[in-house]
Amino acid sequence: MSVVRDLRVLLSLRDFRHLLSVRLLSQGADGVYQVALAAYVVFSPEKQTSAASIASAMAVLLLPYSLVGPFAGVLLDRWRRRQVFLYGNLLRALLAAATAVLMVAHVPDWLFYASALCVTAVNRFVLAGLSAALPRVVDTERLVLANSLSPTAGTLAATVGGGLAFAVRLVASGSDAAVVLLGAFLYLCAALTALSMAPGLLGPDRTPEQPRLGTALADTARALLAAVRHLAEPRRREAAWALAAMTLMRFCYGALLVLLLMLCRYALSSSPDEGLRLLGLALTVSGAGFFAAALVTPWVVGRIGPVRWIVVCAGAAALLEPALGLPFAAGPLLVAVFVLGLITQGAKIATDTIVQASVDDGFRGRIFSLYDVLFNTAFVGAAGLAALMLPPDGRSAALVVLVALFYGLTAVAMARFESCRNDKKGDVSRETSPPR
Repeated sequence: MSVVRDLRVLLSLRDFRHLLSVRLLSQGADGVYQVALAAYVVFSPEKQTSAASIASAMAVLLLPYSLVGPFAGVLLDRWRRRQVFLYGNLLRALLAAATAVLMVAHVPDWLFYASALCVTAVNRFVLAGLSAALPRVVDTERLVLANSLSPTAGTLAATVGGGLAFAVRLVASGSDAAVVLLGAFLYLCAALTALSMAPGLLGPDRTPEQPRLGTALADTARALLAAVRHLAEPRRREAAWALAAMTLMRFCYGALLVLLLMLCRYALSSSPDEGLRLLGLALTVSGAGFFAAALVTPWVVGRIGPVRWIVVCAGAAALLEPALGLPFAAGPLLVAVFVLGLITQGAKIATDTIVQASVDDGFRGRIFSLYDVLFNTAFVGAAGLAALMLPPDGRSAALVVLVALFYGLTAVAMARFESCRNDKKGDVSRETSPPR
């Protein structure tokens, strides 16, 4: 099979393997850290969790560092990306260790959230840099496959990290601090792995600048406007539509995640520990869906194109999500988690490929940082909507149906865009063809 052959070629590339290793360790540590936070905030026996408290936690952790996103993009287009991976992961290792100390000390919630916020803020630089650096180690012909393998492998690493966190928590008698320390160790390993790559390998090509703070802020605003104008160009329209579609699908995913957390905590379990185990199983099944997307997406995109694959993913979610979600039972819920994992990751692979192929290298850092801002803002907005709609046990048919409608809207909008684009191509072809 050509996919297997291309996969072997990718893995034979030394620089790609090193970049992939940094991603696996970084996102594996993210999975460990996120499970520790979820266990501490949502599943602690002494805490009475509500959808509003989950939404508040997401807002505290996501919205502030969404403001960091655009600055991360501008700096990523100036800083050496390899250095970002080195120093960013070192800083996260130190901050994660500080979070563990705060957990043990039982400090006020705002101080704990401030520490967690710092870890996730640095995460923006690392993840955006990983996406922006990928075309530097892979040729254009294999970029779709690299986008299938690399981010999906990272997501699977996060899932494995989450499973490892559950195991450590079990051995450590429910100690969330011990789990966070494991995450700190993995961040340190990611930093050391970055040293295996040459400092200038991952770009960017232009010479980094070190302006004063005021100048940097002004340059950031101008650079972001330039990135938006770059994205608004007619030949980048496909990337703009793909980003919009993925943002709406991220909104749907965020709402369903809050619903899943509430169902695991109350409706489908009799204790916090049982709910945490069910959540762990759901995350494992979701990881299997991500893996399936990595296998299926290159083959499908090669035959129908990335835009049509986004249409298929959103349309399938619109049909299957209410059918599997409305029973509010563990069995159908796990099937739904697998399907949504496949659909969400499949659409993301297609979107990443479209953006990377359509955007110039000098703008990739900024565009992917804006991508993160859209993702996180949509996620927090979805959590806020879920907080308004969910009852105490998490069973809300109205939310399930509303999310299905949003998926359907995404599918219809992207299908119309693809149809209009094909019509324009046909008109141009007829105008330029010689008369018979």
